[in-house]
Amino acid sequence: MSIYRSGVWFVKGLREYTKSGFQSASKNFNNADLEVNASGRAFMITGANSGIGKCAAIAIAQKGGTVHMVCRDLTRGEEARQEIISQTGNQDVHLHQLDMSRPRDIFNFAKNFRESGKVLDVLINNAGCMVNTRELTEDGLEKNFATNTLGTHILTTELIPLLTEREKPRVIIVSSGGMLTQKMDTKDLQFEKMQPFDGTTAYAQNKRQQVVMTEEYAKQFPRVHFSSMHPGWADTPAVRSAMPSFYEKMKNRLRTAEEGADTVVWLSLSDAAFKQPSGLFFQDRTPVATHLPLAWSKSSPEECGSLMKQLDSIAQQFKN
Repeated sequence: MSIYRSGVWFVKGLREYTKSGFQSASKNFNNADLEVNASGRAFMITGANSGIGKCAAIAIAQKGGTVHMVCRDLTRGEEARQEIISQTGNQDVHLHQLDMSRPRDIFNFAKNFRESGKVLDVLINNAGCMVNTRELTEDGLEKNFATNTLGTHILTTELIPLLTEREKPRVIIVSSGGMLTQKMDTKDLQFEKMQPFDGTTAYAQNKRQQVVMTEEYAKQFPRVHFSSMHPGWADTPAVRSAMPSFYEKMKNRLRTAEEGADTVVWLSLSDAAFKQPSGLFFQDRTPVATHLPLAWSKSSPEECGSLMKQLDSIAQQFKN
């Protein structure tokens, strides 16, 4: 990680990513943007049993949307589903079990969902992980990459046919401002060369990859509206468990999970978001730059193409 990038990013974060940053930005929000009725529209949210995913599920259910919760743990997922139904009065909340680090399972899930007769208007790729040691899945994939990058890629591309059947289909990828500290490295996607392994850097690389993926999807699938976003520094179970030292230092400045989820909800529901060009990166309902000034973090078209080709190639190994 460049010392320059990390220093500039942290100063930027203190100003923009904290609770006070959200409060400042929210003064410019148009409340009418979310005065919508989502009845008749279906939303799939990965990692929907806690944190930002759960807050987004609650907000969408409150607007009458059909919610498909995609969760790794059935017990915690069902507890969250019951809570969402109780809080919103919306009975149209459904739970699906899926581990986003297992590509074969993702292919099967997407195939079954496509063939079920269900519709899908919006896919919210929210599930993610930050594993702080280099850990391989049972498929031999580095776990951060498998979950954050490859899993997102497979689910998104496999559900495109279903999304394109609907009016104003959308895909939102929950990325992170931490990606600003990284230039994408397409020669070591699974961190075999990273010595020593650093989970924070691996996560930031994944989040940079997600932003590039969003831009590439927008070109590849023009009938679907794509966006990625940064939720800010929010107080979520994932932050507490994966970044305990950061949480302890920043806990009094962190946004609530609801504040972190605000832009996800806005991107999912509002006409204002859909009118923005496809492929942009958002922070607090506003498209923002994907690179810090003078940070030398931009990727060439060839590097972006290499990422997508590698993802397709790895994914194909697990397609039945």
